[in-house]
Amino acid sequence: MLKGLNHITLAVSNIERSLAFYTKILGFKGHAKWDSGAYLTLGDLWLCLSLDEPDSKTDYTHIAFDIENSKFTDFVGKLTNSGINQWKTNKSEGDSIYIRDPDGHKLEVHAGSLHSRLESLSSKPYKGLVWL
Repeated sequence: MLKGLNHITLAVSNIERSLAFYTKILGFKGHAKWDSGAYLTLGDLWLCLSLDEPDSKTDYTHIAFDIENSKFTDFVGKLTNSGINQWKTNKSEGDSIYIRDPDGHKLEVHAGSLHSRLESLSSKPYKGLVWL
């Protein structure tokens, strides 16, 4: 039986550039790198950067990272000062900033939880919402 998320692998066009973005901008910890890849962690999340040709995506698929409410504003300032642009404006519960990595992978930094999101749906339900 499945027990959780093991790791995420992202295709990147330049290992050094992506490694710098994920470690210096987002705060991941680097563990190993080689000619065609790198392993990093953020908390319990294991991320693999794999040298490849990334496909462009136009849908809403993205990876969201957690941040404490008290650190959100300073982190957004750091992203802005680094020239990181947003790809979407937040319209849901909790503070979020939607950014892209150097290869265009869609990322979100979110201050909130599933519990806080579900709680907000009690007062502002999505169209067609059904509680499971």
